[in-house]
Amino acid sequence: MKKLFLGKKLYIGLIFLFLYAPIAVLIAYSFNDSKSSVWSGFTFEWYVKLFQDQAIITALGNTLIVAILAATFSTILGTVASLGMYNFKGAKRRILQLTSNIPIINPEIVTGMSLMLLFVFLGQILHFENGFVTLLLSHIGFCTPYVILSVTPKLRQMDKHLFEAAQDLGCTQLQAFFQVVIYELLPGIVSGFLISFTYSLDDFIISFFTSGKFQTLPIEIYTM
Repeated sequence: MKKLFLGKKLYIGLIFLFLYAPIAVLIAYSFNDSKSSVWSGFTFEWYVKLFQDQAIITALGNTLIVAILAATFSTILGTVASLGMYNFKGAKRRILQLTSNIPIINPEIVTGMSLMLLFVFLGQILHFENGFVTLLLSHIGFCTPYVILSVTPKLRQMDKHLFEAAQDLGCTQLQAFFQVVIYELLPGIVSGFLISFTYSLDDFIISFFTSGKFQTLPIEIYTM
């Protein structure tokens, strides 16, 4: 039994080594004094140059603004959508859940091109160009399903009668909702926010098609 347990630990350790060793090598070589793959000494020169590059700093700020706003709005929308879908029963709920999963299943390049065509079409009618707003809307769109996936399991675990019990004990509907229901869903809401923030921060393909002249860090690095 102990050998089996050790074997599992070794197997998991090898998986993590395979996943994170290349990243560790990349981090180590970011301190390399040479531009080549041959190690020639330790230096902070590249980090100094990085933080002196105004284009990089601006793109980083843009990326953080979009990521924070997209994560916030998608968390609110995803939580409300989860509560709404939870109140449906049977086939209606399954259809809504499958529909909400489409942005996750869809290849990013298909989503990016579809959104670009949509914004170009709407831009011709409403007279606007792709930029910050279209990028933010795109990020909210592909982040919201991840919030739904995070919040829905917590809804299923929650006692259905907690809301009514809180009202019986003197809470108003708003107090019962925010102090009981939201409190119970909080782990799912927080994890949904963090997943949304991470995906938004890291996204390149959808951002590339919908950002217009608004530069995020992944796009800035790509153009370099």
